[in-house]
Amino acid sequence: MWTSLDSTLQIVDSVTGSTLGRFAGTGRLQVRTGALRSNPVTITVLAPLDSIAATGPTRDTVVASAPDSLSDSLQVHAYAPTTPPGSNANVKIALAIAFPPGAAGLTLVPGDTIRTNSAGIAVFQVRLTGTRPDSAVVTASARHADGTAVAGSPVTFVVEFRP
Repeated sequence: MWTSLDSTLQIVDSVTGSTLGRFAGTGRLQVRTGALRSNPVTITVLAPLDSIAATGPTRDTVVASAPDSLSDSLQVHAYAPTTPPGSNANVKIALAIAFPPGAAGLTLVPGDTIRTNSAGIAVFQVRLTGTRPDSAVVTASARHADGTAVAGSPVTFVVEFRP
């Protein structure tokens, strides 16, 4: 059976070890069977995000003389409480091309899902791969573990393509 050695963690299922973080900080878990006990396992519970916002410009102009043109780097910053450190690292940011419909001729680099770095910043670009639209609108969103949108979601970016 799994047990929590700290109030930071709440055991949801003592057989499987399913655990819920009650608040930010570190907690320890231990499994036992009969008189045998494991070494404690330390778990870090991160604080939920406060918000996300654009870091830098939300507009870019690309001179697209040929297909395979790339926008400048566009950045999203995830904000979280400073305790424990790293609460805004490795946050999943979902990207979507909202315009043009169907996003023909456009791709997101590195993809439609990115993660924040240790400073809480995620960077992406828009690549023109086919017929040049006049512009593209890209949204960036983050969600809490319970599925609700993080404040500031979605952040909207506009990339204009010129001949």
